[in-house]
Amino acid sequence: MTKSQGQGMSGSTAGETAAGAVGGRFRELYGAEPQGVWAAPGRVNLIGEHTDYNDGFVMPFALPHTAVAAVSRRDDGVLRLHSADVAAPVVEVAVDSLTPGTDKNWTAYPAGVVWALREAGHAVSGADIHLASAVPAGAGLSSSAALEVVVALALNDLYALGLDGRQLALLCQRAENVYVGAPVGIMDQTASACCESGHALFLDTRDLSQRQIPFDLAAEGMRLLVVDTRVKHSHSEGEYGKRRAGCEKGAALLGVDALRDVPHADLDAALERLGDEEEVRRLVRHVVTEDARVDRVVTLLEAGDTRAIGPVLTAGHASLRDDFRVSCPELDLVVDTAVAAGALGARMTGGGFGGSAIVLAEETDVDAVTEAVENAFAAAGFKTPRVFGAVPSAGARRVR
Repeated sequence: MTKSQGQGMSGSTAGETAAGAVGGRFRELYGAEPQGVWAAPGRVNLIGEHTDYNDGFVMPFALPHTAVAAVSRRDDGVLRLHSADVAAPVVEVAVDSLTPGTDKNWTAYPAGVVWALREAGHAVSGADIHLASAVPAGAGLSSSAALEVVVALALNDLYALGLDGRQLALLCQRAENVYVGAPVGIMDQTASACCESGHALFLDTRDLSQRQIPFDLAAEGMRLLVVDTRVKHSHSEGEYGKRRAGCEKGAALLGVDALRDVPHADLDAALERLGDEEEVRRLVRHVVTEDARVDRVVTLLEAGDTRAIGPVLTAGHASLRDDFRVSCPELDLVVDTAVAAGALGARMTGGGFGGSAIVLAEETDVDAVTEAVENAFAAAGFKTPRVFGAVPSAGARRVR
């Protein structure tokens, strides 16, 4: 195992260390102990990309990397926010003044959660919050969802709101859609709130029904690597929204509520009906075939044929690259190089236009695959990628 693939501290040890650090910083900032410390993870999506806002199927799992929040309740209508990851002083706002679209900074994510809770009728009257995140930002690993979910869970506990993980995820999605202005689907927030250790989450994004699918690669002699290309993206800046609008246009032209309603067996006929709408045809083809790929991966995992999911992952990348057109040269280089070096399969993960790829490999091939990818990036003049192993981990929880 190379240094870049090492897992570092165990999840529990890392969580305790992070909780102590944010708790100590909270005392420095606000002059008192926090009432608690919470953590919420980023996620890797195994398969099912750009299907969530089409009422389709996804299959994420939680990373050990988390956003951690030390929080205390306030009853005076004041919200105070601070991040260990941003060189800025405490930001103070009145909860009554929170208005969608007015905040273009990192504070929009936690503030948006407070706004969404209050808009839903929950009497959240303020809080002191200090945040720190180990989820790489802009890497396609749902760093924003982790921030939202950790704040939502903390306020749910402190205000005894009684909301479950699915309800918190929906509120966090609304915060990002309306308050932040990013048209994301429900997958990221649900993964952060609801995933379980040692499992991937098979989620139907229409009705939010869930199944926890056992996913223990180590027991079968395999590893899943995340390769962060260090190419940054922003979902709220145009291209993501264009893809979503194109999918909605395709559904309207086909007379269905969402592209999830187009059966895979009827895809060719549906594409024929779209005529010369070439861009819409590509988007529809990706979503319908991607839903079928999610079904295939679930079937293979439940049958114990885990290695056979590799080609399905690679086929998903080709669809994202050629039909949905959300890949980039760095992501393509990871996939092509990893597969050529012996990986079982690989694909980009997340919204695209940068971020991360995942690579499924035999444990014995991990070093060779990693070295091949790093050498390919160096030869292409790209930034050195960050490579680490991804172990399915616990969803959002209170840690202190």
